[in-house]
Amino acid sequence: MSILPLPAATMLLLMLTLPGAAQRRPASAPSVPQGVTTIRTEIRVQRMVVRVPRAPFASAAYSSPRPLPPIQWVEKHADRCVPIQDLAAVTVTRTDSVDLLLNGGKRLRARLADDCPALDFYAGLYLKPTGDGKMCASRDVIRSRSGGQCRIATFRTLVPAR
Repeated sequence: MSILPLPAATMLLLMLTLPGAAQRRPASAPSVPQGVTTIRTEIRVQRMVVRVPRAPFASAAYSSPRPLPPIQWVEKHADRCVPIQDLAAVTVTRTDSVDLLLNGGKRLRARLADDCPALDFYAGLYLKPTGDGKMCASRDVIRSRSGGQCRIATFRTLVPAR
């Protein structure tokens, strides 16, 4: 009987104790009959989420010497959908809706479905992009950072009151 060095003997014992060690064989490529083309299928699952940040507030050090009066907004009719690429920021001014600031300076109010407080969206909001690249009322939901979600009931365009 030959004596194996201790590390080799230990390795051999460990290999023998593995489940199914006696039945293992090296994997070989499956044989493909001549003239048959091999097709490889690959599935990739991708998750994409769009984050709309909260609009920053100007600090007192950078504001005008005399504070401006607050702007009163009037709601007008708006389209049912908004292109996601137009979203710039979000503010929360009411408990039942969030105001969306769009690129170009326009402002929309997204009224939320019943029993959905807007207070969860103070840190911004998240939404899953759709195939058409739009966020639509009565179809899409916005998500808060804490994981809650609210359905958008309607959009209203906001214009300054005269």
